[in-house]
Amino acid sequence: MNHSYLIGIDIGTSACKVALFDRSGCVLAAANGDYPVYYPKEGWAEQNPEEWWSAVCGAVRQVIEEASVAPEEIAGVGIDGQSWSAIAIDRNGHVLTNTPIWMDTRAQSVCDRLNEEIGAEAIFEVAGNSLQPSYTTAKILWYKENLPEVYAKTDKILQSNSFIAFKLTGAVSQDLSQGYGLHCFDMRTGKWNEAMCEKLGIPVEFLPEIVPCDHVVGTVTKKAAEECGLAEGTPVVAGGLDAACGTLGAGVINPGETQEQGGQAGGMSICLDEYKADPRLILGFHVVPGKWLLQGGTTGGGGVMRWFEREFADYERMMKKETGVSSLNQLNEIAEKIAAGSDGLVFLPYMAGERSPIWNPYAKGVFYGLDFSKTKGHMVRACMEGVALSLRHNLEVAESAGARANVLRAMGGSANSLLWTQIKADITGKKIVVPASDTATTLGAALLAGVGTGFYQDYEEAVKETVSVTRTHEPDLRVKEIYDKTYETYLELYRSLAGMMTKHE
Repeated sequence: MNHSYLIGIDIGTSACKVALFDRSGCVLAAANGDYPVYYPKEGWAEQNPEEWWSAVCGAVRQVIEEASVAPEEIAGVGIDGQSWSAIAIDRNGHVLTNTPIWMDTRAQSVCDRLNEEIGAEAIFEVAGNSLQPSYTTAKILWYKENLPEVYAKTDKILQSNSFIAFKLTGAVSQDLSQGYGLHCFDMRTGKWNEAMCEKLGIPVEFLPEIVPCDHVVGTVTKKAAEECGLAEGTPVVAGGLDAACGTLGAGVINPGETQEQGGQAGGMSICLDEYKADPRLILGFHVVPGKWLLQGGTTGGGGVMRWFEREFADYERMMKKETGVSSLNQLNEIAEKIAAGSDGLVFLPYMAGERSPIWNPYAKGVFYGLDFSKTKGHMVRACMEGVALSLRHNLEVAESAGARANVLRAMGGSANSLLWTQIKADITGKKIVVPASDTATTLGAALLAGVGTGFYQDYEEAVKETVSVTRTHEPDLRVKEIYDKTYETYLELYRSLAGMMTKHE
């Protein structure tokens, strides 16, 4: 039978996405599977990996059925996932506890102690990343101190994509691009640094063998086939970080090319062919061999608009029943009527603490400049502008580290908003192109499977076959002058409020 198709699986924060692609990158069918985030205490954000698996099984079955393809026609499966999980499994592969996710900051005290004992600079020298509570490292040690019964039974620590690969194949793996979540991972060599493992107190036995992202880790087992509907024996590759797979799916494979991320989280990923680390940013290996990604990540991406819609769009949801226009599109329309700069209303998008470049788990979202003249439209536009200002902040820090982005390739749900994308172009002063696929992340995961199984000869062929540009946004430099002043206010706001954004006992 012809092996004509590829499947990409994306383990996102609010849902998994599964898409079935043909050779040209066309989506034949796509499905989502929802699951909750649990917030049991302030600063905690966790998920149940078994709920990911249930959602994946349902979405895979739906996609195969909708596309009317035989499971045997699928050449391979690629998986991407959210960063910085710490999925503890025992020797029998059972999940021992919910995993803290990338928004979780419970392990701040662990980081403070290790940065003091080992030295923040010594850790950064090996890992290329500063030790922060959102990374995997401190979460493992948090288990040791707070869940000793879980720690004692732990056989391996997995990442989100490697957990789904494990459920599909039974193989325990760790892909190269997710290594950056652990500070005993040597960012220059892509190997575990056993001396740093010992200093940090992380048993090297907990860490799976590191493999390339396009490495076939195994094939779908009979049990997994029965659960998810794939054919037994289908090859599964290790996969990689969601942002890195999205970067590949947006067509970024050469140095200097940059992906702009508009998913739940926001940020950017600049492709490098040499090691360039900055403690204010995030450095990881690209899913494409021989490349790194210098990343900026903000907690306030598309999630800001999802929050705003949930809390303040009752009227728009009601009108959707009459007009058929989605509530998010209606919010977009009222924001479009507001002038650039939102008449002085400025928003700090620190809705779950903030990652780069300020690294403050206690940072909070702020609206500054409210008065009786401000409308809901002002607030929506200020939300969009605030996320774009955080993008500019990260890009400027990257440039100071020697990594300049020229053109941004936008991906994620936010890229569907012409207004929001233009705001990002105007605030950053960068040209933004939007690739055709609305599913860049799942496409990137599928392309890994395509290269790993020989479906494509190499990444150049894979991108050439599947990625095309649908629209381009040129920055309006006159508007940028307005935004330059907004940006100064944005920076000054955080500087002024930082002293208040600290832990409250």
